[in-house]
Amino acid sequence: MSIPFGRTGSYFILVNMFILAYGAMVAYLLIIKDTIPTILGIADADNGSFVEREVVMIVTSLVIVVPLSMCRDMATLAFTSLLSVCADVILVGFVIAFSPVRSTVAENGGFGQVLADNWINSKLFVGLGVLSTAMACQHSAFIVSGSLENKTAARWGMVTSRSITIAAALCIMMGVSGYLGFLGETKGDILNNFDSDAMEANAGRALLAITMFFTYPMEAFVARHVLVQLFYNGDMDGETVGPNGESVPEVKRFGILGRRELMTLGIYFATLVPALLVDDLGPVLSLTGSLGASCIAYIGPGLVYFGINGDEFLAYANKMLQDRGYKNNKASAGEIELPVVGDSGATMETKTDASLPRENKPLWWYAMGFPVWCAIASSGAIGTKQFLGALAADGGSPLQTASADEADEMEVIGSCRRDFYISMFFIIFGVIAVVVGVASNIYVEINDVFYTPT
Repeated sequence: MSIPFGRTGSYFILVNMFILAYGAMVAYLLIIKDTIPTILGIADADNGSFVEREVVMIVTSLVIVVPLSMCRDMATLAFTSLLSVCADVILVGFVIAFSPVRSTVAENGGFGQVLADNWINSKLFVGLGVLSTAMACQHSAFIVSGSLENKTAARWGMVTSRSITIAAALCIMMGVSGYLGFLGETKGDILNNFDSDAMEANAGRALLAITMFFTYPMEAFVARHVLVQLFYNGDMDGETVGPNGESVPEVKRFGILGRRELMTLGIYFATLVPALLVDDLGPVLSLTGSLGASCIAYIGPGLVYFGINGDEFLAYANKMLQDRGYKNNKASAGEIELPVVGDSGATMETKTDASLPRENKPLWWYAMGFPVWCAIASSGAIGTKQFLGALAADGGSPLQTASADEADEMEVIGSCRRDFYISMFFIIFGVIAVVVGVASNIYVEINDVFYTPT
């Protein structure tokens, strides 16, 4: 059974959103397993029996995490999210203040020697996977954007640019100060490098636990959203239409367990099992970032930009060839039968790769991968017009010509040549990050590079 055009891209995004959310939730439970028993004084960091570590994780997560994850709308987590962000900022300050950077750097020959010994190594793409996991927050952007008041491109751009800038700054400060403090001995959970009985270390663990308890539900929302989209076409609550057209609520098992609650519990137990079996946080974050985050943060945005601006890129590529003496053979452009509002018999012309010169292209054309980029742009241009055409047939407005007054109020963001090349870089970088990231994880696991608790 073939997948309808456009559905493949949707599946690509949804599956990687789930991978990213799932890996993050497992990591959060592992951190809870590391921090809470240590704070309570019943186990040392990385050490302790099943009752001391795993049972404590199960009980605390059932009491705090699961009820918050059961909520229907992400807006209900506004207060807990604020607490989580505040705890994160304070935690970064804690690591900067108490990480023994000066003594460690001095013992290893100074900052220059440390930089020379550590600027690149076989674990580079393992670390990139972890970093990508932290920076791929946009996997929930479609859900979060719905809570923005007065939604405009300018306001959304302001929110995303400021939040990602702040997150990047926090990640850099945390990563640099944490790694310089312990170098090769740095563990997946940086707080496990500090003494278990130190008061300041336990204060940091408490902050980290707060962040994990209140961040897990947000990832659960994402994972649940993906499953609802894939299996129930977005119907989270399973309501039906009654004989008089009214909405009939689903019958809940035991009066409390409906589709939303059962899916939330299923996601929780699916993340709980690996959290019970695995002790090392490093591989979880790195594999999640290498697969899901690389696709969401690098490959996906690049493909989307080419798809939405496909006609513009093909025109730009054609002009580049014509400017260098490669004439257009005036091959007929492709046409797809799409309804245009106001004229059911009209069609929308789509420029495809056929509009490019058929004669042999220059070497730089192939060296820079233009055949691939043009194929992506052509496919994306056709898909975009098909989507808009179907949307216009249903609602009649997306392709309707705006009036002069409406046009003045509309925000139009055009394509930019520079952004085409940035998109190329992100796609190539993302593919390399996936391949090398997974290979690096296999390498470090085989050679036992990651720290494993005894």
